[in-house]
Amino acid sequence: MFGNLFEEDYSSVSSSQYGRGKKLKTKGLELPAPREFTNLSGIRNQGGTCYLSSLLQTLHFTPEFREALFSLGPEELGSLEDKDKPDAKVRIIPLELQRLFAQLLLLDQEAASTTDLTDSFGWTNDEEMRQHDVQELNRILFSALETSLVGTSGHDLIHRLYHGTIVNQIVCKECKNVSERLEDFLDLTVAVKNVSGLEDALWNMYVEEEIFDYDNLYHCGTCDRLVKAAKSAKLRKLPPFLTISLLRFNFDFVKCERYKDTSCYTFPLRINLKPFCEQSELDDMEYMYDLFSVIIHKGGCYGGHYHVYIKDVDHLGNWQCQEEINDTDVNLKAPQNEEKADDPLVVLKTILLQEEANQVPVNHLGQKLLKKTGISWNKKYRKQHGPLRKFLQLHPQIFLLSTDESTVSLLRNHLTQAPTDLQNREQILYTLASEPPGLNDNTSCSHWFDINDSKVHPIKEKDITQQFQGKESAYMLFYRKATLQRPTEARANPRYRVPCHLLKEMDAANILLQMRRAECESANSTFELHLHLGPHYRFFNGALHPAVSQTESMWDLIFDKRKTVGDLRQSIFQLLEFWEGDMVLSVAKRMPAGLHVYHNLDGDELTLCEAEIADGEDIFVWNGVEVGGVQIQTGFDCEPLLLHILHLELSGEGSKCEQLVESPHVFPANAEVGMVLTALGTPVGVILMNSVESADGECWTAIPKEDMKKTFREQGLKNGSLILVQDSGSDDSSLLPKQGRRTNSMNELNWLQVKNFCQSESEEKQVQIAVTMHTVVFDIRIKAIKELKLMKELAENSCLRPIDRHGKLLCPVPDTSTLEEAEVKMGSSMALCLGKAPTSSQLFLFFALGTDIHPGAEMEVIVEEALSVRDCLKIMLEKSGQQGEKWHLRKMDWCYEAGEPLCEEDATLKELMICSGDTLLLTEGKLPPPGHLKIPIWWYQPAGLTGHCESRDHLNCAFSQGSSWGAAPTQGAPGPEPAEVSLLYLGDMEISEEATLVELKSQAMALPSVSKLDVQSTALLRVWTVESKRPSRLLRTNWRQLKEYRLGRRVELCLELLQKEEDLGPQDVLLRTQLRIPGERAYSLATDLVWDTTKGWTAASLRQRVADFYSLPVEKIEIAKYFPEKFEWLPISSWNQQVAKRKKKKNQDTLQGGPYYLKDGDTLGIKNLLFDDSEDFSTIRDDIGKENQKRLALEKKKNREVHRAQSSDVFSNAGMPTRPRGPEASLSIHVASFR
Repeated sequence: MFGNLFEEDYSSVSSSQYGRGKKLKTKGLELPAPREFTNLSGIRNQGGTCYLSSLLQTLHFTPEFREALFSLGPEELGSLEDKDKPDAKVRIIPLELQRLFAQLLLLDQEAASTTDLTDSFGWTNDEEMRQHDVQELNRILFSALETSLVGTSGHDLIHRLYHGTIVNQIVCKECKNVSERLEDFLDLTVAVKNVSGLEDALWNMYVEEEIFDYDNLYHCGTCDRLVKAAKSAKLRKLPPFLTISLLRFNFDFVKCERYKDTSCYTFPLRINLKPFCEQSELDDMEYMYDLFSVIIHKGGCYGGHYHVYIKDVDHLGNWQCQEEINDTDVNLKAPQNEEKADDPLVVLKTILLQEEANQVPVNHLGQKLLKKTGISWNKKYRKQHGPLRKFLQLHPQIFLLSTDESTVSLLRNHLTQAPTDLQNREQILYTLASEPPGLNDNTSCSHWFDINDSKVHPIKEKDITQQFQGKESAYMLFYRKATLQRPTEARANPRYRVPCHLLKEMDAANILLQMRRAECESANSTFELHLHLGPHYRFFNGALHPAVSQTESMWDLIFDKRKTVGDLRQSIFQLLEFWEGDMVLSVAKRMPAGLHVYHNLDGDELTLCEAEIADGEDIFVWNGVEVGGVQIQTGFDCEPLLLHILHLELSGEGSKCEQLVESPHVFPANAEVGMVLTALGTPVGVILMNSVESADGECWTAIPKEDMKKTFREQGLKNGSLILVQDSGSDDSSLLPKQGRRTNSMNELNWLQVKNFCQSESEEKQVQIAVTMHTVVFDIRIKAIKELKLMKELAENSCLRPIDRHGKLLCPVPDTSTLEEAEVKMGSSMALCLGKAPTSSQLFLFFALGTDIHPGAEMEVIVEEALSVRDCLKIMLEKSGQQGEKWHLRKMDWCYEAGEPLCEEDATLKELMICSGDTLLLTEGKLPPPGHLKIPIWWYQPAGLTGHCESRDHLNCAFSQGSSWGAAPTQGAPGPEPAEVSLLYLGDMEISEEATLVELKSQAMALPSVSKLDVQSTALLRVWTVESKRPSRLLRTNWRQLKEYRLGRRVELCLELLQKEEDLGPQDVLLRTQLRIPGERAYSLATDLVWDTTKGWTAASLRQRVADFYSLPVEKIEIAKYFPEKFEWLPISSWNQQVAKRKKKKNQDTLQGGPYYLKDGDTLGIKNLLFDDSEDFSTIRDDIGKENQKRLALEKKKNREVHRAQSSDVFSNAGMPTRPRGPEASLSIHVASFR
């Protein structure tokens, strides 16, 4: 239906298959975990097959379908052992389906594998990773089964169980002639939009008539003229099993985008189809259908995940949880409080009232709830009320959150409670704590399970109603005829009607599993885990990096793999005594770009083996939301890819030098390929990929313009991939020079170029050595010495070093490695240099002075990896000729910027994970002591803002004559401040992380430059963080400690002077508002406006606040947010918000989210519609700014064209062949012909 619209949600996917560089397609786990207490088996996700798993579980729990398939023996279907024989007609799909159903019934494993089944479909790894629509799969799978069963006794299996008929009738109002047309169906597709539920939709389809009259008459064949008529449809034949597909995905023709309809859509557990049928004379029970499966889609139209609610008709599984003990008396302790115990408002208020300070960190509130009641928020309330933090935000009339939402308390009017009321609340907690995790329902009621890929959990029948609406809602419904009865011997008997050969196969497999599990128990049960501590990491350059050092950020832990995830969590809690708040354990992996988090370790009852934790696994310990104030995107989808981008760049060294420049960039794997052009600042261009077609060949492939919207992963790009970017106007196609010729592919390259860098006279300056990827480096070096006719003594004192595209010598390559192991590419250049390559215990390091590194300025040194940072610093200082003790080392990151300092001077280079080839920077200045911050302080004065100092000249006079503002004076009509904000550097300040914000202000006032301004009080200073030379985040609440703001070691702050004191609350937002001058493209001076967002971040709330502030009618104003970097205004209208409410969740109806992203310090333009009703918000300055941006873009393009003309030796004039875009990948199952 929608092709590969739906991308898999990998939150529950195993790390053994994702993110660890292993082959995706596997035959199963080394040792499958046994079934859980439900005694039901799930299905392992192959990467994007949750839709397949949900449908297969539904068919498996349709006993009539399962048993009809089991009734077909090998004499009709053939045998899987003969499937590779050329003349054998083996019906592989039904055989693999039989085997899968037998495994789900009898094999003692937590989850079955569908690898063999998808192989029988003819699917590849790519197909298994691509998500599809389950409704589309239902039709295609049934078609494949019908084709596979042709000529067998089961040829009518699908038709017999799922086929129904609709009769469409048109009745002439004149002659009463009836025109009929029959329509077959395997599933009914019903509308969701503007319909309240299933019965309402069926009524519209099969009861209401469409009348043809007036301008829409019907031509009757009997009357032979246009007449009035009535059109209707009825169900003529009902199948035993009725499948209903809900049309939740629609297209908005106004916005030209797809959307998912998440409105409430009810459906009954039992439905009477009699009103919708043509014949209604039968008994009512013949029209009754019972719901037995609900396939649920979670997410939107561009991403999501499927799972299924299934009714266990044959009672094959254990419906009651393990925790549900026979002692039911515990449920009767406080029946009068059960209703209140289900109210999270009452429970949370009770917990807060019991706190001495009536204030609790939000991260601790969930733990206190678990401790006092024995039930976590996620298990008890999350499905109905959402995440805990979001629940607190939605009840501002009761709970008061701090500015950064780190702590919560009760509002004053809720603090006073009568003793009896408090006693009742304590009784509620007692009732809640004594309540088992799953209340014992009547054993005679229906047994429902939630099957989510590998996991199977019992649910109650009432839980189905939670899937009526929202982003996680019902997508397909399956009903069975109420008159269908199951035989008594099938009840709780998984072996019922399973063929004998499958029974024997499953029994043998279970015996083998038991033996292997016994061997596993007796084997070594401990392994090593690498714990990465979240508070010691920072997120930058697209991945997580240690804030201080690898030694401090990562701990090694030896642990028993037979223990549970809960045991691991408890051990880490005891190990990290300093930890505060919630602790989330996530599987991570060290990527070339940095550390990346994949999925959380959920299910504390699972053993580490069941959780698929491997030896040497990287575990990230954090709060599950953010690191260093930055929200972290997790999962396989957004895995950071480090790509090497080749692009033309101007060079002053002349055209003889190589002009291609290689620069590394990090992109999320799910980002669009077009982001490459954005990263290079290139508006348009052609992107070429360097792909491997054979074992020893490569080729460049141009990405069509229409494929720019595809993701990096869809294009097959991975870490280390090479991308070439050239101007779109170029028709050149040559890539690399070779012996004076130009080559359009890499297939010709089977050599290395070795240059003489030994400073020894030789007739030859360079030679080409014929090699393969398995050639040993030592052999290449000896052969190069001979062909260069150099002294034989160099064999003992020389090494080979790769030369990058900039001409820089890289780290020497060990003699014992092959080219493939050393990752040396064919056709590249290497230098024969004096000196031996470092040994296995040594490191070859580059180092340079300062942070502004120029090519060729690096020095080289070989040191032992066991050397301490302090000793390494001394060696580098001595070699560079520097003296003094006020120096420290920083590691240069992949984007050639100074990274975090190496703070642990006594740690070894190996402990800090310094590797050969790394570049260390000798930076002047002593590091602050532990627990202290060294913060650059700036002065910030917004241009033309009322309520501040009267003039900038007054401020300039307060500083020394040599000082100047960071931005040039603005010209043109008055308007918002320019993109370059005026910041004046005041000096550096060293302060403890334990200090409060008011202490920081006091210490900043003592700076010489600030003291000249005669600031009267710290209350007259605002403090902002500085990012990209602009104020970013407003720091409020004077009593908070600096460490609570999570500023980081690289933070910069700026001070803003006020005329009067202010006290901003946690829900207050500070905005700069400017009133547009009627008749002019200009604005008045900006004014600070404080907006209380307690009632929500809605456009209506903001409009009302602005109208009150300017004393204007709310319907006579228009508001727009200014984006200074684009010189653009984006109007904020209530209409846009109302549209969003219909198509998105309520929590997305906020100005905090896209496209506005409103925050402190943003500029708003206000237009009075009484005097100015135009739609334009722009100013003359905006026009000038946009023209300048266009001019700079054209100049950059022109420079690239000139540079391309000079680099004619790199690209030929032949046209670049472009690969035509293939059709969108559709779902298909390949079936052999059996007719």
